[in-house]
Amino acid sequence: MTVGETGRGMLELMRPVNVIAASVLTFIGAFVAGGVGEEPVAVVAAVAATGLAVGAGNAINDYFDREIDRINQPERAIPRGAVSPRGALVFSVVLFAGAVALALTLPVRAIAIAAINLLALIAYTEVFKGLPGLGNALVAYLVGSTFLFGAAAVGEIGPAVVLFVLAGTATLTREIIKDVEDIEGDREEGLNTLPIAIGERRALVVAAVLLVLAVVASPVPFLRGEFGIAYLLVVVPADAVMLAAAYESFEDPTVGQSRLKYGMFLASLAFIVGRAALDVSLTV
Repeated sequence: MTVGETGRGMLELMRPVNVIAASVLTFIGAFVAGGVGEEPVAVVAAVAATGLAVGAGNAINDYFDREIDRINQPERAIPRGAVSPRGALVFSVVLFAGAVALALTLPVRAIAIAAINLLALIAYTEVFKGLPGLGNALVAYLVGSTFLFGAAAVGEIGPAVVLFVLAGTATLTREIIKDVEDIEGDREEGLNTLPIAIGERRALVVAAVLLVLAVVASPVPFLRGEFGIAYLLVVVPADAVMLAAAYESFEDPTVGQSRLKYGMFLASLAFIVGRAALDVSLTV
């Protein structure tokens, strides 16, 4: 195996798209809290720490999941031999160390969130992944908490709490759909995921109900007067995309969970637009 192939394999272990996405979510949390202009160094540290932690979590997940991936995802770096299991583990430790070093430069509240999240990332595959619903809920918390982490980095988490709840609920929906997609390999490994425990269709119904609850709650920032009409103009199409994705997952879980991710990003954009419009109105 060449050095170039190993390097590409390590990059794949990190899941660059996920790293960038999580980093952006942390930035959004800081932006919604109104601290990007006031605490730029803290924002950069929080964004970088998030990226390294997510990359480390993905790498160690692939290390623990290597036997499942030989069935579900044989093209991934470890099953195809681009990176050895030991190499993936060492790479993950290095990334975790970088994330910790950056997180320690932030306020105490942000450090506490980072500590909880790092422990959760490490424990996910070995402890929670095979427990019906609990593994999904942990992933949902981790995604939603990136907004809280970004807000805590600039000293104020209040404005990001609703975003945390909405993102967590939408992510829980997506994780359940992904488990339906991966049910064959999970059965081979003896995991007891939600679709295996209660059936694929029932699991999809649970996912759809959760998403409907998130959509119903999405106007809360507007109703509370935190954001104006600009927020609604973006969040309503995002809601439509997510609901359509949940419906489509009954026919094709792979397509459904992929499109749901786009709806989630659009919903995050709604909070950016809402905060930007608020800042403009305050300066007029």
